[in-house]
Amino acid sequence: MCVVLLRGSVMATSVKRERLRFTDGLIDYLQEVDYRLAVNDQDREDIFKFRYQSFLRDNAVTSADVDNLTDDYDKMSNCWLFGIHYQQKLASSMRVHVVTPENPTSPSFDVFPDIIRPMIDKGYRIVDPSKFVSDSAATNHFPVLPFLTFRLACMAATHFNADYCLLSIGAVHAQFYERIFGMKQIGGPRPYPQLTTQAHLMCANVAELWDGLIEKYPVFRSTFTERRMLFERPLDLPVSGNDGTQDKVVKLSKTQLN
Repeated sequence: MCVVLLRGSVMATSVKRERLRFTDGLIDYLQEVDYRLAVNDQDREDIFKFRYQSFLRDNAVTSADVDNLTDDYDKMSNCWLFGIHYQQKLASSMRVHVVTPENPTSPSFDVFPDIIRPMIDKGYRIVDPSKFVSDSAATNHFPVLPFLTFRLACMAATHFNADYCLLSIGAVHAQFYERIFGMKQIGGPRPYPQLTTQAHLMCANVAELWDGLIEKYPVFRSTFTERRMLFERPLDLPVSGNDGTQDKVVKLSKTQLN
């Protein structure tokens, strides 16, 4: 009995040490990637082509005459489109929509309006990341790439003081987001525009999960300066400073609101 308990204790300690090495190592890997907001036509076109090839590889889209994948959501004023570069090459991409009562538009909102509309009517602010794609060769060589890519959603949730993070994903990925981020499925499956797979709506209450997530994965922390460099453009939304206050505001020109 004592041997079993001791052996179990040693194994548990070993697993904990391995997890700590992995999570602490994620911060070191941040030096290997470059987050780039796509602001010019060439950057955006590169991402749209990269996106199409990634979804085609996973059989999530059907082959078409075009060589890119984009939609009207990419053009919305509440959308941020990012490319993540590794070794000077585009390795992954994600776009993020910030959904508010003043601008309740996003991919997930249109697929699950009956679920999200009541949240918006209560005044909640929502971050809706989508079109998360990566290069298979880069991911095989750099397995932490998915963590570092989804870090963008965490930064957006912090920067815009989001109440919830919602994610429309295929069933095969749901377990990962539940295990890592504590997200819960609240809707689906439903058809998703442009894709052949059905979407399931995952939800994370930011206030409830944030402290535990940061303790487990410190890499999801970010500075106000880093977030400002990535997100300071659109919506006139309150954002969070390094001290946790919410009195800083991202300004935008009136023309961007039209």
